[in-house]
Amino acid sequence: MRIEPDDVLLNKSSIIERCIRRIKEEYNACPELTNFTHLDALILNIERSCQAAVDMAMHITAVNHLGIPQTSSEAFGLLFKNNIIDKKLSVSLQAMTGFRNIAIHAYQTLDNEVIRKIAVKNYKDFIKFCEAFKIIIKE
Repeated sequence: MRIEPDDVLLNKSSIIERCIRRIKEEYNACPELTNFTHLDALILNIERSCQAAVDMAMHITAVNHLGIPQTSSEAFGLLFKNNIIDKKLSVSLQAMTGFRNIAIHAYQTLDNEVIRKIAVKNYKDFIKFCEAFKIIIKE
């Protein structure tokens, strides 16, 4: 199924683009992840990127009548099930949603290695997600 970007998707993707810039800035400012201010800003921008991606997924499922996700991460599963994103991206974004939940609700202490992995590599999954809708994100 091909999804054309609408105003909601374009708006949310611009949030992701801005957050990716900030993720890279904050990580590069303190790659050791020892400065609380930089670490807090890094986590906040990862959370914002996650939320924007969740909002995009929920919007797409609603507009295209793909089902009613019971959880945020389930929306990515519905996008995979309907051939909008591939399984690898769906699984990664579902995991990212789990990270967001831990960060927001403080279920447990965040692992700095997980934060580092997102800041160095996994943020690119947000870019791939936007590209699935023909939206180009500048790094």
